[in-house]
Amino acid sequence: MTKALYVEGLTTRFETRKGMVTAVNGVSFSVERGRVMGLVGESGSGKSVTGFSILGLIDEPGRITDGAVLVDGEDLRSLKPEALRKLRGSKVAMVFQDPMMTLNPVLRVGDQMAMAVRVHEKVSKNAAWEKARQALETVGIPAPAERLKAYPHQLSGGMRQRVAIATALLHRPAVIIADEPTTALDVSIQGQILAEVRRLADETGTAIVWVTHDLAVISSLADDICVMYAGRIVESGTAEAIISAPRHPYTVGLIGSVPSLHEPGTPLPQIPGSTPQLSNLPAGCPFRPRCPRASDICSSEPPSLETAGHFVSCHHPMEAS
Repeated sequence: MTKALYVEGLTTRFETRKGMVTAVNGVSFSVERGRVMGLVGESGSGKSVTGFSILGLIDEPGRITDGAVLVDGEDLRSLKPEALRKLRGSKVAMVFQDPMMTLNPVLRVGDQMAMAVRVHEKVSKNAAWEKARQALETVGIPAPAERLKAYPHQLSGGMRQRVAIATALLHRPAVIIADEPTTALDVSIQGQILAEVRRLADETGTAIVWVTHDLAVISSLADDICVMYAGRIVESGTAEAIISAPRHPYTVGLIGSVPSLHEPGTPLPQIPGSTPQLSNLPAGCPFRPRCPRASDICSSEPPSLETAGHFVSCHHPMEAS
């Protein structure tokens, strides 16, 4: 299978009042065409910054300091700003958590989608509207021709998010980065969108990186999962392997805290403590203060990402089943 996205050693830092903070620390992964990869972790783990870094959407006081990002073999970090702007939307696109970050409230849906078409293609306005209509139809929006004439505020939250996904699909990009796009939606609408995304990946061959804190969501959607903590990937593998046999204590804690896995009325297990400040990470393994399996070596040596059926960064991983 062709790797639509290849990320190697990606590192992003921010200048703060407390000094330089590393938000993304040597992150590496790849996604093949037609596959969905879940990028999972608590708030502050670095997963959203990773998505923004892939598209080169990091501004001062932040900057990407190291690593490679290849989309269909093209090195995005080597491109000049103008060339990178042209590539966004055509070869790699993003769906944001809040669709109103994508949609202009004073323009009709059709006008702004047609504008997105004509930025990358020399076609008439009518042809651009038709392509927009087809994109809305693709994501399951009923009466798409009528929806094109509506303003964003006239659509429901779920409908607006479908429009955002349709806009990202306009040019059949090789890669879509989706940054928690269903978090604010109710469960039934969320399920419909997840099913559409899974179908679109299968039918169009687009590789999707789905950024989320919700393992329950990603378990039904993703082919592969990368778990992030404190800016690092601590475990990665197929979704089946990660969900059924997690090996990093942090992943075990995330899965154990999913409400749907427990009987109603029973106490919900929690990971003790909270995510560390990136400006003040503990020595050795960043997860050590919260880990039930920590030992002396965990406070002195950062673990490497090693393979054991799948990849895990831990001195004392859970036994493979």
